Amino acid sequence: MKLVYMIINYNDASSVLDLWNQIKDYTSIDEVLVVDNHSSDDSFSVLKKIKQKKLRVIQTESNRGYGSAINYGTNDVLKRYSDAYIVISNADIVVSSEKDLITLTKGLEKKNVGITAPTIIEHGIKNRGWKLPTPGQDILENLVYFGRKFQKKRMYPESHYQKKTSVVDVVSGCVFLMKASTIRDAGYFDENVFLYYEENIMARKLETLQLKSVLYNDITFVHNHSVSIDKSVKRLNKYKILKKSQAYFEKYYNHANRFERFLLWLTNWISYGILAIVYFFQDRIKS
Repeated sequence: MKLVYMIINYNDASSVLDLWNQIKDYTSIDEVLVVDNHSSDDSFSVLKKIKQKKLRVIQTESNRGYGSAINYGTNDVLKRYSDAYIVISNADIVVSSEKDLITLTKGLEKKNVGITAPTIIEHGIKNRGWKLPTPGQDILENLVYFGRKFQKKRMYPESHYQKKTSVVDVVSGCVFLMKASTIRDAGYFDENVFLYYEENIMARKLETLQLKSVLYNDITFVHNHSVSIDKSVKRLNKYKILKKSQAYFEKYYNHANRFERFLLWLTNWISYGILAIVYFFQDRIKS
């Protein structure tokens, strides 16, 4: 079966080029597929200029979110191959080695495995997946400044990661591996969320198929997620997108009842108001 390394790009051609230069000589990779998610800069034209047999660059018709871009790329793969192993990756990823990539790919051959993923290092902190939240946990995590305390309860204890691999509910969406056929059989990524909660939704879909997400504890990829100081409007918009995705997940995938959905809405807007005031004064102080 072919191995396709799919890179989702939005306005970050330089990171795509860095990742391409890392993996272009990996003989295990049959194709590097760049899905430009309708970038607003010249990313697509820059990347299309690279003429390499192994590299394929396509562009979505519009930016409908991360999950939609994955679906677009998956359909492109399935049009050309009966099936394939796909590495789904952000552009700003550092792959540890080709050997590790091969190990992750072989993990998909095991029975009842839907996803394999490396341990992620982001800002010096390990991301090793998490438990799916209950509606009550999402409500508590909505409480601004207190949410982080409750969020920790969804993390697995250190003892969970003592073996070579660990089964987790959800893995980080920045880089993971799936078969193209598994994405198709799961009904693809839900395009009703633009950003955030894609991983949780796919985890629920895999549960339905009785497939597991397997994290490799001794394989580490780095996510060079950029740290930028956003203005208050941009930060608040991100918060609104996050909570819109949360509400959608809770209603359609986590079976939250009406009262729970009301509490989600209430805690969300109380926290939104507090953050709006805090960000306003932070920006005033900085300016």
